[in-house]
Formats: sequence, C-alpha cells, structure tokens
Amino acid sequence: MSIKPFNFAATPHIHFGAGQRARLKELAGTFAQGGNNRLLLLTGGQSFDDSAMCQALWDDLSAGFDVQRLRVAGEPSPALIDAAVTEYHAFNPCCVIAIGGGSTVDAAKAIAGLLPLGESVMEYLEGVGKGRTYCGPATPFIAVPTTAGTGGETSKNAVLSVIGEHGYKKSFRDEMLVARHIILDPELTLSCPPELTAACGMDAFTQLLESYVSSRANPMTDALALSGMQMVRDHLLTAVEQGERIEARSAMLYASSLSGLTLANAGLGSVHGLASPLGAFFPIPHGVVCGTLLHAATQLNISAMQSREPGNPALGKYAEAGRLLVDDAMMPDDVALDALLAVLEGWCEGLKMKRLGEYGVAQDDIPRIVANSRGNSMQTNPIVLSDEEIAGLISCRL
Repeated sequence: MSIKPFNFAATPHIHFGAGQRARLKELAGTFAQGGNNRLLLLTGGQSFDDSAMCQALWDDLSAGFDVQRLRVAGEPSPALIDAAVTEYHAFNPCCVIAIGGGSTVDAAKAIAGLLPLGESVMEYLEGVGKGRTYCGPATPFIAVPTTAGTGGETSKNAVLSVIGEHGYKKSFRDEMLVARHIILDPELTLSCPPELTAACGMDAFTQLLESYVSSRANPMTDALALSGMQMVRDHLLTAVEQGERIEARSAMLYASSLSGLTLANAGLGSVHGLASPLGAFFPIPHGVVCGTLLHAATQLNISAMQSREPGNPALGKYAEAGRLLVDDAMMPDDVALDALLAVLEGWCEGLKMKRLGEYGVAQDDIPRIVANSRGNSMQTNPIVLSDEEIAGLISCRL
C-alpha cells in the first residue's frame, strides 16, 4: 500500500508522568535571560486555589521569580485577551505559564502570542478579525493541564468565545503559539470531579474518533488516534467512577494530549462543526456538546455513507474503531459498526450527558445553528451532510 503525502506539525517537548510538575521551575528558568525573571501565570477561577499541589507550585515559582497571576473563569473571550495584553505588555514576562483546564491553556496561548506586540487579538482572529497574518514573536509558553479533555496543550490554536445571540467561537492560530514545554502530570487531574471528568473524556474521545475518520487523516494521526481510543476504552469509566486511580488518570491525560495532536494534523468532523455555534449561542460546556452528540453524529455519518457512498474508506475505519472498543479483531464490519454505536450510546447514557434543551436550545434555534456549522471542522467530516441531516442531528438531542 502506498502512503499518500501528508504533513505533520512538530510537537513541543512533553514531560509525562506523576511528579513531573516538579520540573516547572527548572523549565521556566531556561527562559529567564538578561535579568528578566518575570513570569505571567494563568490559572482557573478557583480550582488552583483549592489544590494543595497547585499551591505548592505557586510557592516554588514565587520563590525564584517575580510572578503575576491572572485568573481565567470560563471560556476566554477576545476582550479578556486584549485586557491582559494591555495590562501585562509592559511587565514583559520571560515566560507565560498556564496551569488549568482547556480555557486557561487557550487564554495563555493567545496572550503569550500577543504580549510582545501589544496588539489586539482581533487583528488575527479567524473569520471575525481583520485577517492579518501573524508573524510573531511570541513569548515562550509552558502548558500544565489539570484536566484531560481538549488536548489544547499540544495544538497551535487558541479558541476564543463570545457567548450570546450574536456570539461566536473562533480561533487565533499559528505554529508560533505552540507551547515550548508541556507538563502532563496526572496527579494534577486527581481532584477533577466526576461530571467534568466525564465531559472532558468524551471531548477527548470525540476528537480522536473524528480525526481518525477525517478526510485529512494520515497514517501517523491514525496510529495516534487508535492508541488514544484504546486508552479511553480501558480507563474512561474508571477515571469517572474511581477518580483516585492514578493509572486511569494517566491514561486519560495521555489520550487527551494525543487528541490535540490528531485534531491539529487531521481535522475533526460534524460534532465539532456544531460545537462552534452551540457553544457560541448557548452556555454549553464544550465537552457536554461532544458527549451528547457523538453517538447520534456517528450514526448519521455511517447511515449516510451506507446509502450514498458505500465505498467511503471511513466506513471501514468506523468498523475498525468498533472492533477496538469491544476488543474483537475478527468482528465483521457490519457487526463492528453496530458495536461502535452501542458503546457510544452506552457512554452517552451511562455518563448522563445532558441534552441540548437543558441549556436553552429549542427547535426554533436549529436553522441558525445549522447556518453557522459549516466551519473548518465540518469541512473534514468524512461525508458531506445536508442541512436537513444536520438539523435532524440537533433535533434528536434536544
């Protein structure tokens, strides 16, 4: 079999394992040059303060650096990014550090990219900004995720949101925004509550599956996606139900980080195509959107390909994912497709993924959501879906 040409973006230096957080001070110190020992630390709204491990990191950094801290409560907006750049441009930190979930990581990524310039993110934000090409430079950035879901620590895009009737979710993205170092310490995820663990886990799995069947998938992203999906298969429920189990937390953090690599290099699909307008118009956590839509979206893709494109290679890949999830390499394709859907439905119901209607989405909102769903993610869905099909997908999860 010949391998078609593909590109794979370089990855940052990843430090994986329990206790790796102890290296943070050392790594930050590599950027402290010319007498500049200033750090900008971004954290979540409250979880950082409630964690003894995070407080120990704060004490360690404060002992060797001049540290300013910015809290990020909820998904970052362009206004938050611009305010931070204005406030800390003169501070001129040698490094920006994010310790927190995906929102914290995305905010830090954008701020690090703009601090040296002192410019507004609206100069570069896709679709709604001025369309300028980002040329850097970026402040060095270190990511320390405390949740296992978005995989944003390994990607080049910072997702920013304005939530409301005229809201949007758009990306500021460039290779120069990628973290220089990533610390994946599963001990930092131990305090993540079950509901958030479930939503984050479904986000990671959705990214792995969608990138695996994406029209831009390649052998390298396929290998990473399969490895990540196996980890989710074996450890998602344990991480939710027995959150103190470090081996489950390690596996989910690994899978999440892989999902960031696969989405960045292969693209995503219809779930993430819909996640953009849903998350912009309504206060729905991203992981909940993924968890509630994944089974129905996968079922729709499979049905559409079976009826319109039976030779689509993604059908075979969906079957391969089904065999992986039930650990039966000899299962025929048709049975494996049913097995895949059964597992996804079981996760959706067993993890109590909330329906869209619980966040205010109504039947009358569907045309507006559909009209705003044709972004980058929908472009790599393995089959083109009609507006009517997308509307039916939303409707079935109200």
